[in-house]
Amino acid sequence: MTTTPGHRHISGISDLRIRVAHRGDIPEILDFWAEAGENRDRPPDGAALVEALLSRDPEALIVADSGGRIVGTVIAGWDGWRAHLYRLAVAPGLRGRGIARLLMEHAEERLRALGAIRFDAMVLTSNATGTAVWEAMGYRLQDDWARWVKPVP
Repeated sequence: MTTTPGHRHISGISDLRIRVAHRGDIPEILDFWAEAGENRDRPPDGAALVEALLSRDPEALIVADSGGRIVGTVIAGWDGWRAHLYRLAVAPGLRGRGIARLLMEHAEERLRALGAIRFDAMVLTSNATGTAVWEAMGYRLQDDWARWVKPVP
């Protein structure tokens, strides 16, 4: 996916643009996630990690920007077999205007083009706002699976 041509008007934002992240965006993305992301029980983000993501898959991190400022993100990861969605976040003062839905349309389009037959999203069960957004976009909790994690020593 490349930068969306032109700008989109969406619920009071006349210059919203959806594009892939670039290395120069990394400091702003980290600041944005610190403000807008659900960060409980998450390993700390760092520039080297985002750099590694962009090196491995330059189109995985999709951002929404307005006025030259990042106002939304989603990671649309593809491992060649499964499609995974992470870090869907919208600036707190801009939520409820359709930015998350627009980001997800682009993420799903990207993953579908890569061969995805199902999308999955990682959402903290305690994140009521996030849960409501995913449900509104047609995602459902899969009760018969559990996520198992192990910190890297």
